[in-house]
Amino acid sequence: MRAVLMAGGSGTRLRPLTCDLPKPMVPILNRPIAEHIINLLRKHNITEVIATLHYLPDVLRDYFQDGSDFGVQMTYAIEEDQPLGTAGCVKNIAELLDETFLVISGDSITDFDLTAAIAFHKQKQSKATLVLTRVPNPIEFGVVITDQEGKIQRFLEKPSTSEIFSDTVNTGTYILEPEVLEYLPEYTECDFSKDLFPLLLTRNEPIYGYVAQGYWCDVGHLDAYREAQYDALARKVKLDFPYQETSPGVWIGQNTYIDPTARIETPAVIGDNCRIGARVQIEDGTVIGDNVTIGADANLKRPIVWNGAIIGDEAQLSACVISRGTRVDRRAHVLEAAVVGSLSTVGEEAQISPGVRVWPSKKIESGAVLNINLIWGNTAQRNLFGQRGVQGLANIDISPEFAVKLGAAYGSTLKPRCKVTVSRDQRNVSRMVTRSLIAGLMSVGIDIQNLDSTAIPITRTVIPTMGVAGGIHVRVHPDRPDYILIEFMDAKGINITKAQEKKIEGAYFKEDMRRAQSHEIGDVAYPSQVIDLYCTAFEKLLNVGTLRNSRAKVVIDYVYAVSGAVLPQMLDKFGADAVVLNASLNKTSMSTTNREGLLTQLGHVVEALKANFGVQVSANGEQLILVDESGYPVRGETLTALMVDMMLTSNPRSSVVVPVHASSAVEQVARRHDGKVIRTKANPTALMEACQKNPNVVLGGSGETGFIFPHLHPGFDSMFCIAKLIEMLTIQERSLASVRAELPRVIYRNYTIRCPWTAKGALMRYLVETHPAQNLELIDGVKICQPYDDSWVLVLPDASEPMVHLFANSSDREWVDENLRNYRNRVQTFVEREQEYYAAQV
Repeated sequence: MRAVLMAGGSGTRLRPLTCDLPKPMVPILNRPIAEHIINLLRKHNITEVIATLHYLPDVLRDYFQDGSDFGVQMTYAIEEDQPLGTAGCVKNIAELLDETFLVISGDSITDFDLTAAIAFHKQKQSKATLVLTRVPNPIEFGVVITDQEGKIQRFLEKPSTSEIFSDTVNTGTYILEPEVLEYLPEYTECDFSKDLFPLLLTRNEPIYGYVAQGYWCDVGHLDAYREAQYDALARKVKLDFPYQETSPGVWIGQNTYIDPTARIETPAVIGDNCRIGARVQIEDGTVIGDNVTIGADANLKRPIVWNGAIIGDEAQLSACVISRGTRVDRRAHVLEAAVVGSLSTVGEEAQISPGVRVWPSKKIESGAVLNINLIWGNTAQRNLFGQRGVQGLANIDISPEFAVKLGAAYGSTLKPRCKVTVSRDQRNVSRMVTRSLIAGLMSVGIDIQNLDSTAIPITRTVIPTMGVAGGIHVRVHPDRPDYILIEFMDAKGINITKAQEKKIEGAYFKEDMRRAQSHEIGDVAYPSQVIDLYCTAFEKLLNVGTLRNSRAKVVIDYVYAVSGAVLPQMLDKFGADAVVLNASLNKTSMSTTNREGLLTQLGHVVEALKANFGVQVSANGEQLILVDESGYPVRGETLTALMVDMMLTSNPRSSVVVPVHASSAVEQVARRHDGKVIRTKANPTALMEACQKNPNVVLGGSGETGFIFPHLHPGFDSMFCIAKLIEMLTIQERSLASVRAELPRVIYRNYTIRCPWTAKGALMRYLVETHPAQNLELIDGVKICQPYDDSWVLVLPDASEPMVHLFANSSDREWVDENLRNYRNRVQTFVEREQEYYAAQV
């Protein structure tokens, strides 16, 4: 059998280790990852290896040559022009693959039993077998569900946190029959998991998953790289050590001198031709490459030191990576998770702070303290984007320095001279962040249309009219007054896709920002008539005559965070009377407790003025809570059902879009009006996209997020919602209290349970496996439905916190209470068991 070794990766998330080295050549235990893979293949009698190369191909080819020194026969296929993807590069060598063959990644560490996997493939007469494993946190991998026979039922490539439905993942090792390559186009970029395997499923080709026992680690980022080293030293994975074990747990190469006063803890690896000075302390977990010199009194606490490094007297290295040929001078400190690129110099008594990356061939002067990456910007994070945009503590996480870099990263994903709108709420901190974003955008040659302080519904309305590539809106977070939220919109005003978010993250973390020359710096313009554009669009979608005849009186509470005086002006123009409360701008955002107090005050004012209703506006014009004429608040699931009822009364046989966790009152209301309910994932972008994609949608959103009116703009808009309510109440001759009284009676409860990130995937798989498939919905999380009514329980992982949310819904209160209690106990028991298992493994 032949094997295809996928060795083309550039390892961008392993920068700066892979600036001058392809990812498969990064060393584990002083041997390239690819060498460990070839050793594994040879152990399973696979000795014909075809390596597909793209990034720095000569490095790997020069190392392995014809493969004879490693007990295999090596041939090479180089992607000359552009990467063809995992499947495309294999299609490129189809003429060499005339029988069953194995595809294996060159950048993972594993000791899987490949012989058993191949036997499984042949027994099942499979056309494609994916080697699978189970991991605590599957978010970075392709998630797979198989039936009891191992036949693949469903998979999803790199799900978001809330989409996880299993902890069984694709390891990038496949056993394939050559005929499957006939499904792939020639000379075209394509991927096994995104293109070929979904196609095989739709064609009903036999495709199986083999859940392998043993160790597997995708060395995809720096934390994983260090963990793989430590696991290999602890013998959690069966790898060949390149040196003799001179004493239990200590492997030392040839011609290495260790001073008798040096102290070495086990396990540790020290390579060939090394010199270890007097009183050096080497703690367990340390890996030292070949030709390394370590001066007297140095202290090594689990570092990974590559070949040819020189470590000075009294230097301190702590769980860091020191690349090839780097010099760390006397008394220098390199701290936890820091990485120093090849051929760099760290001066005497300099300090590299935790997590900082230094690119190759850099020099850090003596005595310097390096707190930022030595290219440009701050210490890298794993992810920028959360469930909704980029968010963090104001002026701490979201600082001016951060915003400049973020703006430059976003602008670098766009073509030079593109235009971008920038808008914000009225807070000073938002003004500061916005100006920093603008500076970053200008620095990469992007022109700015500065809308200044503007309600976000106005921004979304005008973006499609301005010929811009997208927009940014900055505001205080609707739910956390100490947080800033930065949202990115596309040319239609919809929040950008996950793919676009990944591009921005890639530019940010790789620090791959272009630099405009002085004459190419972006310009800033301040467009006029922005509010007029919104008002015109607003007015076109309302029955103005009805509004003028309504003589409605509405009380609007702005909660000391004015979004602009547009709405009162519009209502006045239509003959409605708007009484405005708390319209001055407070320097600090209101707490939840204070908002509740103002909501009670609003109810009293509505009653006293005999107003039609009151409304508390928040989230810079996106969200609202209603108060009916009797002063009773209408919010949450009641508000969702009320808005659906009123819109479908005005537009029967239309569609509404709601999140997966909205109560079943929505379906009951829709049936009254022959309407259709479309449920989406529980995030704002999914709601926006579904409203635009599906025809005949008249309303989207929920009481929690706000409401979308797709014909106006793609986002949430409390201002238009208020005007539309006045119109509908007038035409339907109803009051809010009467509408509320006619809503279906549904019992709806929710409960939140802490759940570590490492247990979420396993929990979702457990729920999927322990319920009949016909009772499950996997739109977002796992929803367990009753076959004959609207009763259900939803288990939804939180996208940004180590929690899961339970929702129970039924017309039967006892059913809700019993099932919420039952699933709460099931989830808690499972999480506790997983934590005990994980702790034992660690």
